[in-house]
Amino acid sequence: MTIYICKSLISLSLKNTSHLSKTPISLFSLLFFSSSPETPITVADFLLDRYKFSPETALKVSSFVTHLKRPQETDSILSFLEESGFSDTQLELVIKRMPRVLSANLERSIKPKFKFFQDLGFSSSDVVEIVSSHPWILNSSVDNRLGPSISALKSVLGSNMDVSRVLRKHGRLMMSDLAKAMVPNIEFMKSCGISSSQITQYVYSCARFFFIKPTHIRECVKRVDDMGFDRKSKMFFQAIRAISSMTKENWELKLELFKSLGFSEDDVLSAFRKAPHVFNQSVRKIKATTQLLLSTGKLDISFVVNQPGLLGFSVENRLKPRLRVLEVLESRNLLLKRPSLSTAFTFTDKEFFQKFVLPYSDEVGELFMPVENRIMCLKS
Repeated sequence: MTIYICKSLISLSLKNTSHLSKTPISLFSLLFFSSSPETPITVADFLLDRYKFSPETALKVSSFVTHLKRPQETDSILSFLEESGFSDTQLELVIKRMPRVLSANLERSIKPKFKFFQDLGFSSSDVVEIVSSHPWILNSSVDNRLGPSISALKSVLGSNMDVSRVLRKHGRLMMSDLAKAMVPNIEFMKSCGISSSQITQYVYSCARFFFIKPTHIRECVKRVDDMGFDRKSKMFFQAIRAISSMTKENWELKLELFKSLGFSEDDVLSAFRKAPHVFNQSVRKIKATTQLLLSTGKLDISFVVNQPGLLGFSVENRLKPRLRVLEVLESRNLLLKRPSLSTAFTFTDKEFFQKFVLPYSDEVGELFMPVENRIMCLKS
């Protein structure tokens, strides 16, 4: 009966009041928490009525945690997160991805994580971003997991800013023993001449590479060295990464593929030095791109050998549309000077649009890209 009366009062209050406070001491909270301790409140009711979560989130969370035995404590947790700087959207995202937070212990489990980051010098906004991206952190041990992981990352990246940047994207790094799995590979890469700033960028863009077995990375470096790569080249790391992702059998298959397309053995090595990432493309993709370039009748295999980076471009979204635009413009004598295809292909979408599409929009506008994308080019 008490629950029924409370819910009725809440319903009436919601209909007549549009400015209820979210603080636990509000009239709303007093009514909400007036239920008998022996009668747990459903999570769905709590999230919908108290925090205005979406029905979808409330339903999903309630499938993991159906009732709240101590709603006052749960309210304290959510209020603490709000006071720490979490927006409504971030708060909902954390609970949606980590429902167990609702039944955690604020003093023993939640607050120590925030203090840990703050003591290390992370800003409040950094902590909010990291936890929002990877809320499982709130359920991890500071001593056994977070502490060693952060220390390991900071030892190789240097600054809180770089550590925070990496963690916002790769928070799950902290689930591994970085001192054993990652740090040795980073130190070895540095010994190969790769700068700390480059390491930071590579950890951010391809963190999984640094979890490869150190013995395998050393073997890949030797193979790349044997191909005559200059360790000062910007492509050195990309070459190691490409080699590390292929078995020796797959590497041999790629060599045979390029030879079947007209590359000599020296051509293949030259192409690899210029654009190692291309070798990670599928056999079908490499074939389709090469055949398209040669089908123009204006190019031969030497063009592809000298411009191997083109093999990494999308056939349907970049190469074909640009070829069609240039063919139409040329057939109608609208080009005073035909650009080289290598230049036309490497222009950004915005550059190509402004130079070859916008001035001739009536003739080739629909050939280049959908209307909405052309509008984006104009705005950017």
